[in-house]
Amino acid sequence: MMTLGICRQITLKLLTSTNWLAHEMFGAFRPTSVNLGGLLWKTPWKLSITRKANARARLKKVDTVIETVRASGIQCGALEKALQLPKEHEMDPKDKYTVFSATSRGYRKGIHKVPKWTRLTLRVNPKGF
Repeated sequence: MMTLGICRQITLKLLTSTNWLAHEMFGAFRPTSVNLGGLLWKTPWKLSITRKANARARLKKVDTVIETVRASGIQCGALEKALQLPKEHEMDPKDKYTVFSATSRGYRKGIHKVPKWTRLTLRVNPKGF
């Protein structure tokens, strides 16, 4: 009986003293393992259906803004450049969801891999790619 009590005390003491370690190791903000190379960007390798739909909707909204500015009669260089861009319905799916990348295999990478891709105009790629 005495040994069982001592075992309980020892296990309780171990649990309370190592609780901080277990919390840090398995908590919500656990650090990335060093053998995985440090900081790990958890970007999916392809766009989900929802993110593709949001990208298409964003392109359509930009098209309506360009058309509204053109209909207002304002003349400027930025509008001339914007009118030369293809509209969302004229673009191939390949051009909607990927961009040219000289360093990627196949010379294409997902549009979501580009930093700040939701704020950039990524409608035109080099010819042949």
